Amino acid sequence: MSSHLQTALLRSVSRSFYLSIRFLPVQLREPIALAYLLARTTDTVADSSQISTSVRIETLKLLSATIQGTASRDAVAELVAGFVPLQQNPSERQLLEILPDCLSWLNRVEHPDRSDIRVVLEKITCGQMLDLDRFSDPREVTALGTASDLDQYTYLVAGCVGEFWTRLCFRHVRSFANRSENEMFALGKRYGMALQLINVLRDAASDLRSGRCYFPEDELNAAHLIPSQIIAEPENFQPIYRRWLEKARAGLESGIYYSLAINNRRVRAATVLPALIGARTLALLDAAGQMALQRMVKVPRREVRAIMLRLALTVASGKQINLIWDRAKQG
Repeated sequence: MSSHLQTALLRSVSRSFYLSIRFLPVQLREPIALAYLLARTTDTVADSSQISTSVRIETLKLLSATIQGTASRDAVAELVAGFVPLQQNPSERQLLEILPDCLSWLNRVEHPDRSDIRVVLEKITCGQMLDLDRFSDPREVTALGTASDLDQYTYLVAGCVGEFWTRLCFRHVRSFANRSENEMFALGKRYGMALQLINVLRDAASDLRSGRCYFPEDELNAAHLIPSQIIAEPENFQPIYRRWLEKARAGLESGIYYSLAINNRRVRAATVLPALIGARTLALLDAAGQMALQRMVKVPRREVRAIMLRLALTVASGKQINLIWDRAKQG
């Protein structure tokens, strides 16, 4: 795959990730970019709602096996090709079309990096399949059972990415951090889980309309709510929503501690950017109150650019990171 195509795809499928990866040293860009493109491919398969749940799960199983090197690349490419015409987003259509190139690229990556990519993709696809199985009937709004179920979900699709990032950085970046590897793994895991929890909070309304409620059923029961009542009775749902919002904010603090422990300032800038954007997202959700379930809340591009500029001009100094963090939390 050409570097031009890789860059164009990354830019089109994720604004914040593309901005983060630009900060990274070259030795980290390739494995992280490839893992991201593969994860977005599996996510596109999982989200192709025009195709039955059972077919999507079987396709994900085969795709996961192919990434692990235990199934035929030709077979999965042929199966995934059936998903291509259904994609309304041109970037996601292109992701599926270049799957054979990504799989060939994976085989050329150095063994330690390839092994780490396979580990994280196995967990991500497991989370996606679990999600499809839990929410198999979009006509009925189904909730996760407990807080542990939500923690499991955020770990499988994002917490494991914090571990992956940490593993790569300790291998490729000299004197990566001033904390121990175990400390960084724990912080990175909590950081990734918090970023996914922010997605859950931000997308709550659209998920509910699609039959998905990531908020625990036992907490809803205690508030005398069922999932289908949440949008109609936002005032009763607010205490639950705000508890999870505070948990996401605490997880982002782990991301700040993680980032400030990084010695390489380019890697620090790439690592901290999602936390700073996430803090601003939480401030907007907090300010929106009940209206967060009625409209999309998103950090404006100009604010993201301003955060990036401040990081670049100060070479991601710890003092500047703390200043941006405080401002973002306060809105």
